[in-house]
Amino acid sequence: MRHTYTILFFILSTLTLFNQNACAQKIGVVLSGGGAGGACHVGVLKALEENNIPIDYITGTSIGALIGGLYASGYSVEEIEKMVTSDRFINLTRGNLEKKYQYYFFKKEDDASWITLKVSLDSSLVTNIPTNVINSVPIDFEMVNFFSNSSAASVYNFDSLLIPFRCVASDIENKKSVVFKKGDLNQAIRASMTYPLYLKPINVDGKILFDGGLYNNFPVDVMTKDFNPDYIIGSVVTSANPKVDEENLYAQLRSMLINNPDFSLQNKAGIIIKSWSDVGTFNFNACKKLIDSGYVATIRQIDSIRKNISSTVTKEEIDKKRKKFKSKFTEETIIEEINIEGLNKKQQFYVKHLMGNPKKQFSLETIKKTYFRLSEDNKIRSIFPTLTLNPQTGKYKLNLKIKREKDLFLQFGGNISTRPISTGFVSIQYNYFSKIAMSIYGNGYFGRLNTSGLGKIRFDFPSRLPVYIEPLVCFSRWDYYRSSTLFYNFEKPAYLTQNDRYGELNVGIPVGNRAKAIIGGGVAQLANIYYQTNTFSTKDTADQTNFQFAYGNIEYEYNTLNRKLYASEGGYLNFKAKYINGLESLIPGTTTHEIKENNIPHEWTVFKLKLDGYLKPFKFFKVGILAEGVYSSQDLFLNYTSSVLSAPAFMPTPESKTLFLPNFRSYKYAAGGGKMIFNPIKKLDIRIEAYVFQPYQAINNNVTSAPSLGKAFADRYYVGMAALVYHTALGPLSLSVNYYHGELQPFTFLAHFGYTLFNRKSIE
Repeated sequence: MRHTYTILFFILSTLTLFNQNACAQKIGVVLSGGGAGGACHVGVLKALEENNIPIDYITGTSIGALIGGLYASGYSVEEIEKMVTSDRFINLTRGNLEKKYQYYFFKKEDDASWITLKVSLDSSLVTNIPTNVINSVPIDFEMVNFFSNSSAASVYNFDSLLIPFRCVASDIENKKSVVFKKGDLNQAIRASMTYPLYLKPINVDGKILFDGGLYNNFPVDVMTKDFNPDYIIGSVVTSANPKVDEENLYAQLRSMLINNPDFSLQNKAGIIIKSWSDVGTFNFNACKKLIDSGYVATIRQIDSIRKNISSTVTKEEIDKKRKKFKSKFTEETIIEEINIEGLNKKQQFYVKHLMGNPKKQFSLETIKKTYFRLSEDNKIRSIFPTLTLNPQTGKYKLNLKIKREKDLFLQFGGNISTRPISTGFVSIQYNYFSKIAMSIYGNGYFGRLNTSGLGKIRFDFPSRLPVYIEPLVCFSRWDYYRSSTLFYNFEKPAYLTQNDRYGELNVGIPVGNRAKAIIGGGVAQLANIYYQTNTFSTKDTADQTNFQFAYGNIEYEYNTLNRKLYASEGGYLNFKAKYINGLESLIPGTTTHEIKENNIPHEWTVFKLKLDGYLKPFKFFKVGILAEGVYSSQDLFLNYTSSVLSAPAFMPTPESKTLFLPNFRSYKYAAGGGKMIFNPIKKLDIRIEAYVFQPYQAINNNVTSAPSLGKAFADRYYVGMAALVYHTALGPLSLSVNYYHGELQPFTFLAHFGYTLFNRKSIE
């Protein structure tokens, strides 16, 4: 009898369990697009999970595809929340590459450019307009990192993810929505979130795809067609008809392209959760607030959801299921092969050797450094990565879709100033890309103060330790007399021009990611034309000092500064040793004490160290430190003016680079000071800078203009600047008051827009 009851109990239990499973509800979650507001989806998922609401299917668009894809791939809500609220994620949404991966070796020398146009020789100007605002390389790499393991674990079938998943993108050529249900998960989600003009579009199976929200911003239809759940929970973080602002280009573009979205459940059982998400489309700084908003909005609806859902799942059950899915992941993503699309064989050779030995195996983390190195190369326009698992070896093939950069770079810029130091700038660069890359570059500066031209060819040899060889020629003319009139006059020099010509050959190698070492040398001719008196007429002729010399130098430069002028973050370190051997020739004018030509040889070595660094003790306040030291074995030239002109100069402020300041030149000196930078609003700096210049021996001018060296440490001079600087998209707009100790007119006022940057002088 006991056995009979046992059998009956077993049968009833089995039937009850079977009935429960047969009647178990399937729950689908649909996540809308909505830019940064999509962070609310994280709060929605968090509230559902905490309240034991099962999630059997997920569909998403744009940011909803990203959040939903992460959850479907096995990331916990806590991991996703930590991810989207991190500084790293914010930097990704801005296209910022982490400083440790920025590659200074490929960066060209700072110049006065405002804008760069990149042009293909075989296309029209319209087709050369950029298609994206931010750099998509960092986010593309991180997404392959996020999703490579889960893609492989699901055998590239989205039904086999931890939670079956769908996302949508937009085929704007055929005006239709595209649904992703298999393939590379990172590629599908990246296509779904390609907001027009924000992220670079990608090509998938021959189609250029954009943000899924253009045609389907709430894919309930996809959820119904592919999964047909019993109950749908929809999370909406955007309005059906977003307000169009006459100042907001993105809102205008979206309104023109987007189909009127349907945020209904299309007669399916379910509920829609609308969270507060009234932030800018790209304001990812508010993610924590948005997550809380999604959580609260869901908690308000949780009783209604529970009334309609009988199924439950505990967090322990979810964690167990997640752990089982992740057990399929490889411990480390090892790359055994690199496949490159979009380049010819010679260009592929360059890419593979720049990334390292192509026969070696790499981990994804190891190759990260060389991958971003490649993205910084100005011959490369874009890279899109995917990973494919080889089930036999358990290792991956890295597929890189690479587009080469345009053939021609055109740059325009300069400086517009209240003093006659305004300068125009133009440059042109042609890129040749093969096994060895070559860049042919030329620039020109045009203004009263400076007229110059530079031409060079850079040959890049790829390897894990790349090398470049760069021959160049440069000529420049500096006219301190014409540029010292109008708003500003030091009264000295009465007349002074410099003509500088040089040719040199440099060889460079990287030192880590943010530094490089250069060894080089060349020949130069420096012609200084000047009067050594204020009393002269149009019939008088000026003195002329010609210095013809050969030189060799070695240089180390480290640079993480955030701007090429008026920097406020990062650091700069430069050490340079230079050997100079040449002949000075003096051709006296009619106002000098000299009566005949004179020649004298000179030979010296100079060592220079410069340090510029910034700290941020408070949110709106930064502190900078500048230190500079020079030691030179140089001897005096034949007269005071030529001696000063050949001496190293301390030029710590933008205006000081445009002036001839004899008091701040010496063969041996130590100099430095501090900067206080207040940042009350975005892009606006209030800068206060003060420096001291301590020459070991000042260069003195005697009655006969014969130079002499002063007593050790007998002289000391000060420089100061107070400036208001607004950083526009083209360049800085600055108003400053400057102070130069020891000058007849120590205080100056300067207003300028652009960059007081010029081609390097031969003797520097």
